[in-house]
Amino acid sequence: MTSLNNYIKFTLNIEADNLEFLDTSLGKYRGREAKFYHAVLHLDHCLVCGSDHIWHNGHSYSNLRYLALDASLPVFIRIAKERIICQDCHHNSMAETNLVNKYCHISNPVKRKIISALTEDMSMKTIAIQNSVSTCTVQRMLEKYQTTSTQDYDWLPEHLAFDEFKGVGRQLNFIALDGQSHHVLKILPNRFKKDILKYFKHFPITIRRKVKTVMMDLNYSYDIMARELFPNAQIIFDRFHIIQMLNRSFNSCRIHVMKKYHKGSREYNLLKYYWKLYLKPFDDLEKTKPHYKWHLKDTLTQEQIVTDGLALSEESENTYNLLQDISKALINKNVSDLRKLFNCKDTIGYQMNITVKTFKRCLHDLLNAARFTESN
Repeated sequence: MTSLNNYIKFTLNIEADNLEFLDTSLGKYRGREAKFYHAVLHLDHCLVCGSDHIWHNGHSYSNLRYLALDASLPVFIRIAKERIICQDCHHNSMAETNLVNKYCHISNPVKRKIISALTEDMSMKTIAIQNSVSTCTVQRMLEKYQTTSTQDYDWLPEHLAFDEFKGVGRQLNFIALDGQSHHVLKILPNRFKKDILKYFKHFPITIRRKVKTVMMDLNYSYDIMARELFPNAQIIFDRFHIIQMLNRSFNSCRIHVMKKYHKGSREYNLLKYYWKLYLKPFDDLEKTKPHYKWHLKDTLTQEQIVTDGLALSEESENTYNLLQDISKALINKNVSDLRKLFNCKDTIGYQMNITVKTFKRCLHDLLNAARFTESN
């Protein structure tokens, strides 16, 4: 063995006895700069019968992706695998190494690094970039090496939380959590009703009856599924999603009023450039220290801006007041006030009117957001 071969093996932490390194070079792989280690994988006996009476039958070349210190310069081991023909059993054989699995071009050390990175708080895209592989490769590693233990269908947490998130390829995935410990119970590759029902129906009905609360956004299909799956559970709509719907409804009303005025007018600018102030709690607005506002060419407090903007339309003012009152009732957990607010007869924006009708349709679940402290 040459000193170069020993040095490269020591540097790359490789212990394969039948792998001999010959040289190193810089080149391009699929249009990218890359570093290559040139090596020969020797074979001196038949892998079928073990005989050393063999004929050499050339080499098979492959580029093996290996660990790299610098993600911008991928590392490859260009291996020439010896092929032989046995004189005794006449079988063909090709040299093999534990550095890489058969028919694979990604080394096992790279795979182990990917699996280790999957346990950390980072995205699959980041892991793929760091290891010079595709995101699909990282996904396959996760699917192949994920825990294969049998699912325990004898227990469910008393407080469940449902939601969805964007996974690989911007596909929406379903996630179920323990509402108290926040431990992940299950992640499904989609949020289709049939797949969610199929998973939870693996649990006996006696187990599902022990679930006390199910927290979710205002997804109507989740509401129907939760009632079917957990007959004794209280459905709780998440407070964040309630406020989010109210904010969007008010913004729709604000934009509708804003478009009635010419661009650049004071009325237009009041509603256009200071929209964030309308979404803040009114009590948190600055009321004593006015500041110069370039778009209005005037010195005003935050409270004056909001008041002047709402004065342009009774409809937007009523919509704003409803938003503020519902938010305050949720914070104070005032169920009676919340119930009265949904029966408000004031003229409100079209989108807010639709939102209130939606809330009325599932009023009990929405009031649970004020009755319970749980949230998803």
